[in-house]
Amino acid sequence: MELARSSEHDGMNSIVGEEGAGFDAGAHPLFARMPSSVSFNKLRKRLLRQTRQALDDFGMLKGAKRWLVGLSGGKDSYSLLALLMDLQWRGLLPVELIACNLDQGQPNFPKHILPEYLTSIGVKHRIEYRDTYSVVKEKVPTGATYCSLCSRLRRGNLYRIAREEGCDALVLGHHREDILETFFMNLFHGGRLASMPAKLLNDEGDLMVLRPLAYAAEDDLAKFAAAMEFPIIPCDLCGSQDGLERNAMKAMLADIERRMPGRKDTMLRALGHVNPSHLLDAKLFDFQSLSPESQE
Repeated sequence: MELARSSEHDGMNSIVGEEGAGFDAGAHPLFARMPSSVSFNKLRKRLLRQTRQALDDFGMLKGAKRWLVGLSGGKDSYSLLALLMDLQWRGLLPVELIACNLDQGQPNFPKHILPEYLTSIGVKHRIEYRDTYSVVKEKVPTGATYCSLCSRLRRGNLYRIAREEGCDALVLGHHREDILETFFMNLFHGGRLASMPAKLLNDEGDLMVLRPLAYAAEDDLAKFAAAMEFPIIPCDLCGSQDGLERNAMKAMLADIERRMPGRKDTMLRALGHVNPSHLLDAKLFDFQSLSPESQE
C-alpha cells in the first residue's frame, strides 16, 4: 500500500491507497461493522441490485477503466463507495476506484475524518484543499443560499482532479429523490422537462458523469449508512441551507408518497417512458407531417 500525507495547503493533494485487487466482504475493513441481520442483508442486496441495474441500463461500464468517486462525507457518497467496492469484490465492476474529497475551506470542517477512514479501509484516495468557500462568500449576496455556486465550483475542481488522475468518469452519489426533485424544479420553475441524467458527457467531451444510485431510495441509503456506521460529516457547516425550491420539492414528494405509497417509484419509471408524440415539443416529434392516410 502506498501512503502519502494529505496536505492542507491550497492546491496541494495526495494519493493514498492500494491497487484494486478483489477483497472478501467478510474480512475487508469496510465491512467490519456490517450487521448480520436479515433486514440489513435484504437492504444491502436491494441496493446492490439497483446499482448494478443502473450500471447495465445506462451502459456505464462501456470503456470504463478508472473512476473518480466523489466523496463528500455524507450518507449518499459513503454508500456509493461501499456499494461500488462490494460489486468490485463480486467481480461485477472491473474498474479501478479512487475516492476523492474536496475540502472547500468551510469553517469547522473536520479534516481528519475522511483521510483516517479511507486509510483504515485501504481504499485508494485523494484529498485536496481548495478554498472555494471564500469565493462563495465574496460572490453570493447576504441572505442567499451558497449551494448553487458552491456546487459548480466543486464540480469544476472534481473534473480537473479526474483528468489529473487519468480517470474516464466522475461518479456521484445522487439518488432517486435527487432526480425527482430536480425534475419538478425544472418543471415548476424552468418550464422544461429535464432532470439529472444517470449518464452524462461533460461539455468538454472528455469525461463521463455517472450516477449509479439513480434507482436507489434516499431512505434506503440513510438506513444503510447508519447500519454501516459511516463517520458522517454534516453538509451545513457553512451556515447556509439548501435552496428553498428544492426543499419545497422534497416536502411535496414526501407528502405525495405518504398519501399514495409507491408514487415515487412510479414517477421515476415515468422518466424512462417518454412518448414525444403525446407532448408539445415539435422539435422531438414531427407534428407537421402527421396526417390521416388518404382514402381511395
